Amino acid sequence: MQKLIAQVADIAVAAGEEILAVYAGAFTVETKADGTPLTQADRRAHQLIQRRLREISDYPILSEESAAEEFAARRSWRRFWLVDPLDGTKEFVRRSDEFSVNIALIDGCSPRLGVVHAPVFGRSYFAQADGPAYQQNAGQPASMLRPKPFDARAVMMATSRSHAGVRVAEYRKRLASVAAAVEVMPMGSSLKICAVAAGLADVYPRLGPTSEWDTAAAHCILEAAGGQLTDLDGAPLQYNKRDLRNPWFVAYADAAAPWAELARDLRPPAAADRHGH
Repeated sequence: MQKLIAQVADIAVAAGEEILAVYAGAFTVETKADGTPLTQADRRAHQLIQRRLREISDYPILSEESAAEEFAARRSWRRFWLVDPLDGTKEFVRRSDEFSVNIALIDGCSPRLGVVHAPVFGRSYFAQADGPAYQQNAGQPASMLRPKPFDARAVMMATSRSHAGVRVAEYRKRLASVAAAVEVMPMGSSLKICAVAAGLADVYPRLGPTSEWDTAAAHCILEAAGGQLTDLDGAPLQYNKRDLRNPWFVAYADAAAPWAELARDLRPPAAADRHGH
């Protein structure tokens, strides 16, 4: 598994180089059928990742930018790669720098390996399911990730830069019942979950749409570091479901506070409201 992590981390860095080549110049933005943006960077990263993963394993690959497999085919997959070649395309288009390459190996219904690479920052996060989890900056040794112990005097809440909304604002108000002060850290892509794993934030409530490829790699990293990512009932997210959309969830560092319980009645009003990337 350690060799496989190193190989996948190299693939993520190479995909990041493809993304940065597009990011450095002018690029066009298309709109997919679901209304989300698509750029040449998404395509180039997708093509590189697919080619390179096929060189190191024969596991099936499910990517955001590939045609979704019918569940009848997917349900027989024991292990497969779950990939978001460019997570945070909106942030890419806005040139906020907060986007990532996400590659996870799913075993059964859970992530067994996760790699998240932030190309602009030259930073990678990686782990296998039983830990530990690591962060590595380009040219530097890897360091172990250590989530932040809960401190009721102050809580740092990571939020989506593009998908916060009124429910997240309400969640922040509720945190006042467990913390004396609440600060907010807006951020793009799966880097929010990695920020929780790295001890930069206590909690990230995602009360809005995501899909399985958005979370799988960072989910593995957070759990390997000692944190948790659960739905609003406290159950870990499951992967390779018939519906690839995730339930709303909360990612947190320390179970000493009732993070998921605070959001339990802030559920999506309808299944359609959960859709997105």
